Amino acid sequence: MLWKGRRQSDNVDDRRGMSTGGLAVGGGVIGVIILVLNLLLGGDPSNVNITELLPGQQGSTQLSPAEEAADNERAEFVKVTLAETEDVWNKIFREAGRAYPEPTLVLFRNTVQSGCGTAGASSGPFYCPGDNKLYIDLSFYEELQNRFKAPGDFAMAYVVAHEVGHHVQTVLGTSAKLARARQQMSEKEYNKLSVKMELQADFLAGVWAHYANQKKILESGDIEEALTAANAIGDDRLQKESMGRTIPDAFTHGTSAQRMYWFKKGFETGDMSQGDTFSDPSLN
Repeated sequence: MLWKGRRQSDNVDDRRGMSTGGLAVGGGVIGVIILVLNLLLGGDPSNVNITELLPGQQGSTQLSPAEEAADNERAEFVKVTLAETEDVWNKIFREAGRAYPEPTLVLFRNTVQSGCGTAGASSGPFYCPGDNKLYIDLSFYEELQNRFKAPGDFAMAYVVAHEVGHHVQTVLGTSAKLARARQQMSEKEYNKLSVKMELQADFLAGVWAHYANQKKILESGDIEEALTAANAIGDDRLQKESMGRTIPDAFTHGTSAQRMYWFKKGFETGDMSQGDTFSDPSLN
């Protein structure tokens, strides 16, 4: 993505230098896997049972000068990406006769306190409808490259755009409807709705990419980077890697194929009316 020298969003709360106390999340590798499956790209940290406190862990990470420089460059990149999403969604909402309340992006290291509870870096990026903020520990960029084999800056742009998609859903009232429905159905039934919610956020990320492409800021290979990321974090692939098998009733974000399909559909059409995942019979 051609991002250097472009406008950076002012809606950023940079907490990377703040100490959050001696909190560590999860129980080793298994704890990380559970958190990734539950929270990755749009999960709700209020639903996570943070079961293990390790007083010996420090709330801030000491980075080398080179690591600090790399982290700061990533921060600049996500600020530009957020600004680009603001431009697109302001335009779309304005054309629909509505105002777009821009979300805030919170940058943190290790752990963070959000309106949805406390979360750690291992939970992955998430959006909290309780405070209308996106939360990202920039170390996730390395996670995408190394663990999920999804390199490239547009893989991270896809992540940001997906979380912004959840904000759009909150503004449009979709998130509130899902929260109400959650009180009246089984976990299995709710998981199906959650999948539709997440796939719609993928679609909305694709819609953003559609308009970003019209601004000539996408480079060759960018969409492939986003699709590689979407493929890497499908429920079926994550479950196979962590457990050796899949449990479709436990899917909450959609399969790799579904995630790629809906992002690509949003990118190719740029048409909000084609993103009604809740009415798609193939997802029932």
